[in-house]
Amino acid sequence: MTQLAEAFERAGIFQLAGEAEGRALAFSQPLSFWGGIDAETGDIVDHSHPGLGQNVAGKILVMPSGRGSSSSSSVLAEAIRKGTAPAGVLLERPDPILAVGAIVAEFLYGIRMPLVVCDIAGIETGDRIAIGSGENGRATTRVQTERQPLRSPGCSP
Repeated sequence: MTQLAEAFERAGIFQLAGEAEGRALAFSQPLSFWGGIDAETGDIVDHSHPGLGQNVAGKILVMPSGRGSSSSSSVLAEAIRKGTAPAGVLLERPDPILAVGAIVAEFLYGIRMPLVVCDIAGIETGDRIAIGSGENGRATTRVQTERQPLRSPGCSP
């Protein structure tokens, strides 16, 4: 069975500008870094989150928004320092707490993790994502999908 490849691009707004590439780790629910992510490993440890056991390190984390606590910014900054953070984050809504963590990590450690607000509809876990800068410093997000074609249940490959 051949995979169908499709590409699309989205414009967005940087909360913290930068470039990143990686595979999407997409969730329909927000994720808290405080109590939700192990900064030592990048593992999702929130037992109430559908991503429990998955790892965010080097991925492009895609979700509607962050989910409190203000301590999430310090956990994100520490994960960035340790190299266990996502390569970048795409959000539907701005998140000042995650923005503070990313900005602090850039200031203290010189490590930039782009944080982009854009339409995340249609982005699925496993898609290849490239975050960059477009016209007037706006964020551009290029998504390369690899979808399995639909088959009727009785068909053979």
